[in-house]
Amino acid sequence: MARCKALFLKKTHDYGTAWRVLRLPSITDQIFIKAQRIRSIQQKGVQKVEDDVRDEFIGIINYCLIAMIQMELTDADKAELTEQEIEPLYDQFAEETFLLLQNKNHDYDEAWRDMRVSSMTDIILMKLHRVKQIEDNQGKTLVSEGVKANYQDMINYAVFCLIRLPRTTADSR
Repeated sequence: MARCKALFLKKTHDYGTAWRVLRLPSITDQIFIKAQRIRSIQQKGVQKVEDDVRDEFIGIINYCLIAMIQMELTDADKAELTEQEIEPLYDQFAEETFLLLQNKNHDYDEAWRDMRVSSMTDIILMKLHRVKQIEDNQGKTLVSEGVKANYQDMINYAVFCLIRLPRTTADSR
């Protein structure tokens, strides 16, 4: 998560909070693009663009956190936020999600350790389809958890994938 946050803050420095113009379904689609690329590479066994798949999982984590931040902010809030303004929001949602991870990890007895990365990728894609359906229903659900819980689950599965994937030379720096 420290690597995710560091990248988020560097991109905030470079681009500002340009993502504030995105509506929630657009952020969901950004996450979908990343998850679909991972799955495509997993299925084909070959990738033609050398961007590290680990970076796609980091992107999933950061876009899910962006989505939760965007849900917290309103149109009345300013679009351009400084690093000092956005960092506490990032930390808040990352911490909430980490607490959920710890609780679920306890209840599920760390089942993720025996799961395949490809299965966790599929679960992320399934959760994205759920979020899209909830968004298409204007956020209304009958018995299901809302979009925030799905974003949190996607973050946690992406974290598990990063843990399970072999480390690269860049990771040891």
